[in-house]
Amino acid sequence: MAEFMEGGCACGRVRFRARVDNDEAYLCHCRMCQRATGSVSIAFKGMKKADVVWTKGPDWYQSSPIAQRPFCRDCGTSLGFAFPDSDTMDLTVAAFDDPARFVPTRHFGVESMHRAWLNTDGLPEMRSEDNPEVAERWARVTNDRPA
Repeated sequence: MAEFMEGGCACGRVRFRARVDNDEAYLCHCRMCQRATGSVSIAFKGMKKADVVWTKGPDWYQSSPIAQRPFCRDCGTSLGFAFPDSDTMDLTVAAFDDPARFVPTRHFGVESMHRAWLNTDGLPEMRSEDNPEVAERWARVTNDRPA
């Protein structure tokens, strides 16, 4: 079922509204995505460019001879990936205001996959507010608990 979802960067300077018709997303493990995000993989939601409206536009980085990436120049948030000559693009799942809807359905760029980071079941888990250093700093500045 199609619905409109919103999202943007960490500081709020860049915002988008996207028409989303399914829950499918994917993980990209290619070296270009690893370098562009500083992570071992990135979760993407494939979209038609026509279904994405930038209400506050991003900056664009030419990340390779064939691709560019939207990002926020103020906070550094990575917002997606696009081939300039394509009708489709990817938005980062975490850039959506409510990313919980999306589920991974495939992997891409598996030649660079770091398998040790895929299944982390069984590792110790901690909530942000349970870390005294984080909680104390957050409370001191916001009078609230970490979000």
